[in-house]
Amino acid sequence: MSESNLVSIPVDDVELEGKLVVPEGANGLVVFAHGSGSSRKSPRNNYVADVIRQRGLGTLLFDLLTEAEDQRRENRFDIPLLTDRLVAVTEWLRDRPQTAPLRYGYFGSSTGAASALRGAARDATDIDAVVSRGGRVDLATPVLEDVTAPVLLIVGGNDMQVLDLNRDAANALTCETELHVVEGAGHLFEGPGQLEEVADVAADWFEANLG
Repeated sequence: MSESNLVSIPVDDVELEGKLVVPEGANGLVVFAHGSGSSRKSPRNNYVADVIRQRGLGTLLFDLLTEAEDQRRENRFDIPLLTDRLVAVTEWLRDRPQTAPLRYGYFGSSTGAASALRGAARDATDIDAVVSRGGRVDLATPVLEDVTAPVLLIVGGNDMQVLDLNRDAANALTCETELHVVEGAGHLFEGPGQLEEVADVAADWFEANLG
């Protein structure tokens, strides 16, 4: 049995829509930060979330922007705004009796990975694990040294520019860090078995650090 519900989260005078699923007995909860142009309905992130829940961890997939805000392209790349939203949603979760006792992790994709790392760098969030999928981690460069939670960077082997950025980030991070390269994969991990590999290594990371 699990607690599963659509939620509307009040932040900055707007309501952010999300789906929260917490399996019975869960010790941890993974909050997803999607990339630009995506949403809580992202099939890739939803697949990863399914695998994470199979490990007994909760998930929250939510929209970082309202539909109206998402119409303005510049909002999609406003990393400080998206980080503030992610942190505010984390605070909302910690105020709920059902989710307050849990350990928290962030899963960030593309530009969402920058928000996840920036959010994890803030003491108030008390994040226990971060996973980046094809992340634009260079957009979090100023705060990388402040991240203390274990960080897993997952990158496609053929996504050369992003791979270089992630190698630089791995060198800049001072916390426990691992770079996992999915051989032959591009930015979207569309090849056979590639997204499955992403989901498995991400779930392993969260299970080890949150479970």
